[in-house]
Amino acid sequence: MKTNDAFVAFGELLLRLSAPGHENLLQSPSLKIFIGGAEANVAVSLAQMGHQTRFASVIPANHLGRGARNELRRYGVDTRFVQEGEGRMGLYFLTPGAIRRSPDVLYDRAGSAIAVAAPDAIHWAPVFEGAGWFHVSGITAAVGQNSADAAIRAVKAAKAAGLTVSFDCNYRQKLWEAWNGDGPAILRQLLAEADVLFGDHRDIALILGMRFAEDPEIARRAAAETVFQHFPNIKRMACTYRVQHSVDHHDMTGYMFSPEGAWTTASLPLTPIIDRIGGGDAFAAGIVHGLMKDWSGQRTVDYGVAAAGLKHAD
Repeated sequence: MKTNDAFVAFGELLLRLSAPGHENLLQSPSLKIFIGGAEANVAVSLAQMGHQTRFASVIPANHLGRGARNELRRYGVDTRFVQEGEGRMGLYFLTPGAIRRSPDVLYDRAGSAIAVAAPDAIHWAPVFEGAGWFHVSGITAAVGQNSADAAIRAVKAAKAAGLTVSFDCNYRQKLWEAWNGDGPAILRQLLAEADVLFGDHRDIALILGMRFAEDPEIARRAAAETVFQHFPNIKRMACTYRVQHSVDHHDMTGYMFSPEGAWTTASLPLTPIIDRIGGGDAFAAGIVHGLMKDWSGQRTVDYGVAAAGLKHAD
């Protein structure tokens, strides 16, 4: 695609409410508020990298929804295709974790605006005009049946319009279980339309009902070969691997595969970690940026990991 073609993302805008510092939720009577969402994070990152970006979504017709939309606009994202509708603002609560205590996420997204919106609420022809890339994640599909159907409609419309489609598996078991959604079946439909996949052997094992070797290095390569065999449209698969020494000390390595080859980065030490939420989205944005620029595979995956590393410092 041309680098001046717009990038389009579709997903739910969320409010994240986090305990301060490394505290448990409600340990202190205060919460920090952040605005985000997987696809929105990618759009913001790419806007900061100099790309034209658009975001499509449905938000509640209140100050929370409009405030979240305006936050994207502040970073240069085109929000003309963020519609207002019925329903509420999606929330999630984060316990950051500390030392050996793992982070924890509590979702509060039932009945959100994007979950109750009709699957055909967004008319994709004007959204895709002048665009060259479309991005969505499995989180959007996991919110509910309507948003799952909307995501499937969106990727099919994007392919029909000639856009490159990227898909981030982002498997969220808690969200699928909340409405007894058949995650693997729905995600397979999204994978069938993708050109670029963000996911690793654990995602592929869940989606295809397979098992891979216990050795992560062997498993990643086997998963990539399986993806290219089952989904011939996919030309790139990218993922990261973390070694977690503690909550605020990780080592990250990036991987990218194609049917013709594979690229691996050096291990990047991340310490002290300020905030890891959105690190995977920053990695995805870096990979998309490199592919849009037609960089080499090695330069692209190196850039993706560098972008992810910077996000951990925010």
